[in-house]
Amino acid sequence: MSDYVRIFDTTLRDGEQCPGATMNLEEKLRVARQLALLNVDVIEAGFPIASKDDFEAVKTIAGEIEGPEIAGLCRCLPKDIERGWQAVKGARKPRLHIFLATSKIHLQYKLRKAEDEILRQAVEMTKYAASLCANVEFSPEDASRTERSFLAEVVEAVIEAGATTVNIPDTVGYAVPWEYGETIKYLRTHVKNIDRAVLSAHCHDDLGLAVANSLAAVANGARQVEVAVNGLGERAGNCALEEIVMAIKTRREVLGVDTRVNTQQIMAASRLVSQITGFPVPPNKAIVGSNAFKHEAGIHQHGVLVHRATYEIMSPEQIGLNPEEIAQGIVLGKHSGHHAFEKRLKDLGYNLTQDEVARALERFKEVADKKKVVYDEDLHAIVEDVVATGARPTYTIDYLSVTAGSHLIPTATVRLRKGGRVVQRAATGDGPVDAVFKAISSITHIKGELLDYAIRSVTSGREAMGEVTVKVRYKERIYTGVAASTDVIEASAKAYVNCLNRILV
Repeated sequence: MSDYVRIFDTTLRDGEQCPGATMNLEEKLRVARQLALLNVDVIEAGFPIASKDDFEAVKTIAGEIEGPEIAGLCRCLPKDIERGWQAVKGARKPRLHIFLATSKIHLQYKLRKAEDEILRQAVEMTKYAASLCANVEFSPEDASRTERSFLAEVVEAVIEAGATTVNIPDTVGYAVPWEYGETIKYLRTHVKNIDRAVLSAHCHDDLGLAVANSLAAVANGARQVEVAVNGLGERAGNCALEEIVMAIKTRREVLGVDTRVNTQQIMAASRLVSQITGFPVPPNKAIVGSNAFKHEAGIHQHGVLVHRATYEIMSPEQIGLNPEEIAQGIVLGKHSGHHAFEKRLKDLGYNLTQDEVARALERFKEVADKKKVVYDEDLHAIVEDVVATGARPTYTIDYLSVTAGSHLIPTATVRLRKGGRVVQRAATGDGPVDAVFKAISSITHIKGELLDYAIRSVTSGREAMGEVTVKVRYKERIYTGVAASTDVIEASAKAYVNCLNRILV
């Protein structure tokens, strides 16, 4: 593969900046391991100077993850670059990603500096970063709103100073595809040393054009695209990994390039990030939405039955979906054994420890006793629930009872276990879920602000599992809890306890 597009994944940095998407160290490691299975070229693991936790996460990922380059983001400041290098230097393939705004609006209102000062700072900090790390990426922030002549001057200067990759960010999602493509083309024709660096595209989705702009960049010579799983990121998000990768794969004959991504791991990555962040994937989401390979119109159904390519431009198998999951989804029953269960989980893209498999099997048996049919979607919910509540939670639910009705005051009795201690409380509320949350809060003594409560059906039918996502603000931070059960009250209680456990951790 001589001409390929590098995939730079920023789920753990720009994606985590999305309000409510904060991840702890173990969750970041799970995502990083999945990104390595995806075979992305670069993992931007975080912003090391932002906090002690971010530094430790980047350092841990750099020391553990093999395959992709591991990058840390730094402002063009010596202290940032030093901290970034301390975080990534243990990686087998480290990268320092430094950035400095170049647009007039940023220079005037944010940095209060002139263009010659910015140029000098960019060059000095690129040289400093290159003295520590041979692999340096430079980003002129808000490049799409920077005058092209000055942008070209900055790009040429930082390449001369040692930048091996130059990223052209559409930081606020302002560009349209032909305009952004022309910017890439302009740089390729006006920067004399452009062949000494890889041109990269980093597009935000404020106008819904992140993928289109990124494709325009590729068509005009960019050979790296910066992405996030499910399009996660600041404001409206980033270019979605799954969309750009499958667009390049599906239209290879038009674009003339490819990626090295193992597309069969896309679905597993999408579900993992959705579960950890608590951001559900919309059913109509391209590639990974639950409706992406479903057909209801009679004409479509007839065409697909005759030949799938009549209405499907890619196959579900390409992104890691099993044909059974699309056709009927019936995979296991309550009499299924450990080996068959573990194999099915591996087929669905999960790589669990033996302890996690055992706990997932136990939960599966509970669900199978309540449901006549267990679908792959149920398995995803079970595994994600088990992993989310997995490692040594502070509190676990020991008992739950709720009474509610049209002429009753909703009342909940909850008993939580913490180590060897059991505490029980009862509370009333505006509804059964509110009563449950109040009882749990009285036990844990955590009174956060409930920002969001969402419930969705994992599968169809009266016996469907419900997945509940809870978001709570506590001391200016937002925490997320997710849980699933055939009983939505139980799922709500588990999700809330999961959320409070994250606060305590």
